[in-house]
Amino acid sequence: MFLLTSALVAVVCLLMVWIFQNADGGTQRRKGEPRARAEARPWVDEDLKDSTDVHQLEEDADDWQVSEEEVEHVPFSHTRYPEKEMLKRSQEFYELLNKRRSVRFISNEQVPMEVIDNVIKAAGTAPSGAHTEPWTFVVVKDPDVKHKIREIVEEEEEINYLKRMGPQWVSDLKKLRTNWIKEYLDTAPVLILIFKRVHGFAANGKKKIHYYNEISVSIACGILLAALQNAGLVTVTTTPLNCGPRLRVLLNRPANEKLLILLPVGYPSEEATVPDLARKPLDQIMVTV
Repeated sequence: MFLLTSALVAVVCLLMVWIFQNADGGTQRRKGEPRARAEARPWVDEDLKDSTDVHQLEEDADDWQVSEEEVEHVPFSHTRYPEKEMLKRSQEFYELLNKRRSVRFISNEQVPMEVIDNVIKAAGTAPSGAHTEPWTFVVVKDPDVKHKIREIVEEEEEINYLKRMGPQWVSDLKKLRTNWIKEYLDTAPVLILIFKRVHGFAANGKKKIHYYNEISVSIACGILLAALQNAGLVTVTTTPLNCGPRLRVLLNRPANEKLLILLPVGYPSEEATVPDLARKPLDQIMVTV
């Protein structure tokens, strides 16, 4: 009887070990599966991740400034148009923006700097989380600096096209006839590099959290694109992967700023062409409830 009981205990123990090993192996496989899928996706620039994290404020409470600012509220001034005028203005604005295209052939003809000042002021009217205005617009006109930017971008973009982006992304871009050669970074009279400030600093040196910093800066970029179109200038929206840290150092920007978008700005060159693309009709982009 004792021998039978001992044998039974041994069998049970072996069975339990086998169950735990398989359960652990299954867990490891499940943990490994997302990593395998992630490797198959297009490469993502770590420098562009939105760092808005309310938990960080709790963890490093002594380093962050708690806002106690009081702001006066004033009457809102509004211009209301007759419906006929509203329709006319909205239609004209749509027609203006519908002519906007991404132009990769940009003339080296100089543009008035006052115009650049105005379009950036327009971008700065964008809404932002808690009115933190987490953006910096770096305007580059110096030919040597522009060429250094081109060298950095082309070096990283070649790696992006050959390795990081993946075959599907590269295939999707073929119709645009784009590659890692970015001549417009030299020829465009102005480059505007838009940085998001992942946090700010109070007067006492403590950090100020910037809520939804990437969304806020992206809205500002949309307004900037509209302002450039309104002024008769062209650009192409570029997001050069993995270039942010090097360009931030080149332009002497602080560590709390991350490059979001780079815009070459100017007039279209005489030989400029664009792909013959159509935009989705209203019934494919709007749902009314």
